[in-house]
Amino acid sequence: MFYRDGFFWGMHLIWWAIWLVALGWIFFAPSGTSGAEINEDDPVTTLKIRFAKGEISKEEYEQSRNLLRSDK
Repeated sequence: MFYRDGFFWGMHLIWWAIWLVALGWIFFAPSGTSGAEINEDDPVTTLKIRFAKGEISKEEYEQSRNLLRSDK
């Protein structure tokens, strides 16, 4: 009954469009994660964060940074 009036076909196209947009969003949208993310497990990064927060002094920061870089 609705199919002959074109109403069902119109709603059918709308649902297909909604599904295509949703799938496109899932598979083609940028995920927000990249390889350039900061690794917070890195000791030098942790040291920089602590220095920025004021938890350690400049001397402690430089001494620790030099110590960490000499181990590599």
